[in-house]
Amino acid sequence: MESSKTTCRELYAAFFRIGLFTFGGGYAMLPMLERECVDKHGWTNREELLDYFAIGQCTPGVIAVNTATFVGSAERGIPGAAAATAGVISPSLLIILIIAMLLENFAHLPAVQHAFGGIRISVAALIVNAVIKLIRSNVKSPLAIALCILAFVAVACFSLSPVTVVIVAAIAGVLGKAVNP
Repeated sequence: MESSKTTCRELYAAFFRIGLFTFGGGYAMLPMLERECVDKHGWTNREELLDYFAIGQCTPGVIAVNTATFVGSAERGIPGAAAATAGVISPSLLIILIIAMLLENFAHLPAVQHAFGGIRISVAALIVNAVIKLIRSNVKSPLAIALCILAFVAVACFSLSPVTVVIVAAIAGVLGKAVNP
């Protein structure tokens, strides 16, 4: 799927924007990843992006970084993977350096504490939005509904590892397809 039209600079810039304007980590990034990678640039389709996201969840490291690496690699190979990865982490590094220099002096101020409280609320809303979109686009069959509910219960109520849940769901999906082709 390598494209000669996309440059590493374009990958870096797109993932820099994603990293700069998305707060709350990987799940909160999903809507912006979709806009940039699917709608704007056509580097991937929604299903592939969700596959990258799922693999990124199961592999060591940050979901956003893993997803950027997968998309960049699919588009431009190793240089694309490096450019997309560098793009998505650059804003965080810059912001963390600035915050680290300033936060010690201002963390005690009520306005700063309230700002962080507001940011946490908006991040929760972004995550809920991503979950709703994922459910709407993927949970359509009775097996998918059952797996979705069981996965939620396993993680939320029993604190099972997401990796274990994903592996079990993958096996159930394969078995479900084998039984019901």
